[in-house]
Amino acid sequence: MSVVTVQLGQCGNQIGQELFKAIGDDSSSGQGLCSEGQKQAYAACSQERFFFLEQSGGTSFEEPGDESVRWCENKRLFPVPSARAVLIDMEPKVISQTMATAAKSGRWKYGDQSYFCQKQGSGNNWANGFCAHGPRHEEAVLDLVRREAERCERLAGFFTMMSVAGGTGSGMGTYITQCLRDTYPHSFLLNQVTWPYGTGEVIVQNYNSVLTLSHLYQSSDAILVHENDTVHKICSQLMNIKHISFQDVNKVIAHQLGSVLQPAYTSAVDTQYSRNPLGDLMSSLVCHPEYKLLSLRNIPQMSDSSLEYSVFAWPGLLKHLRQMLIANAKMEEGIDWQVRASQSRPSTGQKGNPSKHLRFNTSLANLLILRGRDVYSADTGGFAEPLLYSSWLPAEVAFNTWRSPKHFNRYEKSATLVSNSQSLLKPLDCIVGKAWNMFASRAYVHQYTKFGISEEDFLDSFTTLEQVISSYTHL
Repeated sequence: MSVVTVQLGQCGNQIGQELFKAIGDDSSSGQGLCSEGQKQAYAACSQERFFFLEQSGGTSFEEPGDESVRWCENKRLFPVPSARAVLIDMEPKVISQTMATAAKSGRWKYGDQSYFCQKQGSGNNWANGFCAHGPRHEEAVLDLVRREAERCERLAGFFTMMSVAGGTGSGMGTYITQCLRDTYPHSFLLNQVTWPYGTGEVIVQNYNSVLTLSHLYQSSDAILVHENDTVHKICSQLMNIKHISFQDVNKVIAHQLGSVLQPAYTSAVDTQYSRNPLGDLMSSLVCHPEYKLLSLRNIPQMSDSSLEYSVFAWPGLLKHLRQMLIANAKMEEGIDWQVRASQSRPSTGQKGNPSKHLRFNTSLANLLILRGRDVYSADTGGFAEPLLYSSWLPAEVAFNTWRSPKHFNRYEKSATLVSNSQSLLKPLDCIVGKAWNMFASRAYVHQYTKFGISEEDFLDSFTTLEQVISSYTHL
C-alpha cells in the first residue's frame, strides 16, 4: 500500500527531501539480503509505498537532458521514480531548492506538478497560516493531494511533516491536516512534527506549539515528535559534527524516520513485508484516542569514520536501548543506569529533592524495529516486562517487534524504538507553562486575534493539552 507524504513549510520540505533520499538510497542497496529475489521484493515494496513512475503527457523518456530520465550502465534510458509527495509553502525558495536537489540526484525526483507555493509567507504567525492561508488555498492544495491519492492503487494513508513553531508549517499544516481528516475519514493520518529549540527560535514559538498540538490532537491518528535540542545533541556528541547545520539535523531525523517506515516483517512467521505501514504502526502503538504522542529512539548512531571500526552485538544494543526507554534518555550517552523499572513513583505531594526520587518512564505501548544481521537471534524479552507498562494493558499486547534482515544505512545491526510513553511529558509541560506565562499578560495575543483566533481559542488549547498532560502523568 502507498503513503502520500505532505511536506509543509520550510522544515517539512527540507526533512522530506532528506527522508526520500534516505529511502531511495536504502532501497537501492541490498546489503544483508542473501538472494536477488529478496532484494527485488524489498525494493518493490519500498517503491510502492513512496514512489511512482510519472509519464504524464505521453513522455517517451528519450531526451538525455530530461530530468525524468537517467542513464544506466548499458547507456539505455529509463524513467526516474517520482516521490508520492505534495510540497506546500507560502514562499517559493525552499520548494525550488528541494525539487532541484532531488532532481540533481538522478535517483528520484518530485512530481512536475506536485507543489504549491505563493510569494508571501505567514510571518511565523500560526493564526495567519491557519485562518488566512489555509482556507484561501484549501481547494488548490487538496486538488494536489487528491491527484497523488488517485495514483495509488491502494492508499495506506497520509504522512505529514511540519514544524510546530512557525507560521506556514504549523498553522497551515494544522488546517490541511483537518481538511485531510474531513476528506479522507477512513485513511490513516500520521503527523511528524519538529519541536523548536528550548532556547528559542521565534518569540511566539510556544503559542504556535500549543495551538498546533492541541488542534492536531483532534484530527490526527498519531503525532510523532522530534525535538531539535535532542537531535542537535546527537549531531554533536554522537556524530562528532563540529559546526552543526539544519541539514545535519534533518539528516538525523530522516534516518530515524526511514528506519521506521521502510519494509519490515511484523511477525517471526511472515514471508511478506507489511503491506500497510501506517495501519500496522497505529495498531501497535495507539490503542486509545487520549494517547497519541509518539517518541523515537534509534541505536547506534555515529559518524561514518567511527562506523568503519565498530562492531555491534544485539545484547549490548538492546540493553542500552531498554535503559534509554526506562530512564527516558534520548541517546545512548549519559544514560542513568540507576533507574529501574521496579522503582515506585513518588506519591502526589511528596516533598524533598526531586533527584532523590528516581522514577522510570512508563509506557502505554512500544514498537521495536530490528534491522540487519541475525535479527531473529536477538532476545527482545526485556522490552516485554509488565513493569514497563500501564497496568490496564497487558505487556503481550503493548509490545510488538518488527524485523528485517536488510542492513539500514550501512549499519550491520540497528534498532529503533517507537514509544507511546511519558517521554514527552516534561517538554510538553514546559511548552504549555511558557505559553501560559505569556498569555497571562496577553503578550502578542493581538497578533493572533486580528486573524480570527480569540482568547477563548487559546484557553481551549491550554485545556486540551493540560488534559493530555494529566492523562500521561497517571499512566
